[in-house]
Amino acid sequence: MRDMLRKRVLVTGGAGFLGSHLCERLVADGHDVVCVDNFYTGTRENVLALHGHPRFEAIRHDVTFPLYVEVDEIYNLACPASPIHYQFDPVQTTKTSVHGAINMLGLAKRVKARILQASTSEVYGDPEMHPQREEYWGNVNPIGPRSCYDEGKRCAETLFFDYWRQHGLRIKVARIFNTYGPRMHPNDGRVVSNFIVQALRNEPITLYGDGRQTRSFCFVTDLIDGLVRLMGTADAVTGPMNLGNPVEFTIGELAQRVIELTGSRSAIEHRPLPTNDPRQRRPDISLAREALGWQPTVALDEGLRHTIAYFERLLAERGAPA
Repeated sequence: MRDMLRKRVLVTGGAGFLGSHLCERLVADGHDVVCVDNFYTGTRENVLALHGHPRFEAIRHDVTFPLYVEVDEIYNLACPASPIHYQFDPVQTTKTSVHGAINMLGLAKRVKARILQASTSEVYGDPEMHPQREEYWGNVNPIGPRSCYDEGKRCAETLFFDYWRQHGLRIKVARIFNTYGPRMHPNDGRVVSNFIVQALRNEPITLYGDGRQTRSFCFVTDLIDGLVRLMGTADAVTGPMNLGNPVEFTIGELAQRVIELTGSRSAIEHRPLPTNDPRQRRPDISLAREALGWQPTVALDEGLRHTIAYFERLLAERGAPA
């Protein structure tokens, strides 16, 4: 008889940056993990260490199509999350968020599984509330170049809560703030990976705007711990719940830290700020502290050192040593 504490867990987007770390954590916790990915932005290399493990299996599948598996829990992480990737095919990005949510919610309803949606701080848009609390409805442009992601995630949240109200589905919604760490894609256009790769190559650091816009950076292991804790809460805890690091930095400060930690000779090169780029971003994590006993523990410099070491190895393997 299977251990009652051992669950069969589906992770969509399981070969991506966050998904691969989540798969490793769940396998380490003793669960059977089904990793589903269409490998659009995720890679097999991200889960290579898990291949051959008796409690891990990978399925190539696009969540915009229905999936039929038997599972106890579902983490819905499938969706390109960087502007370069989600703006490349914005219609497909919206489909992934909306059709993907419908398909995974339908699966959860059929097999009576608990399901967690990886939402995003982008649902707050360019916020007029600072720091951002969960009750804030956001300031989002519904027709801009980022809308495929922002509004797709907002619609997915709507679907989750409608399934909860209409069908009594056991849902969890996490609003994820800027997360970084090993396995970020080197060309995803996100600020941490951009700065590190440019610094290691001694190329100009491209800083958009005046560098005074702010972000809060959460190391990946802290974020994954928050997701697992949220999934483990009582059914009455649905979220949405902010998960991120409440320590705020300007983008200019981040650039200087990366230059110092890499010992780079890179200069800073200013470029125009992208359309609808938020001026500030910092989570209020009071709810996560209270409901989960969770808060980030990895300081920015420590997390950056781990991430820099990863990119150093990656660039060397690709024949582009720093």
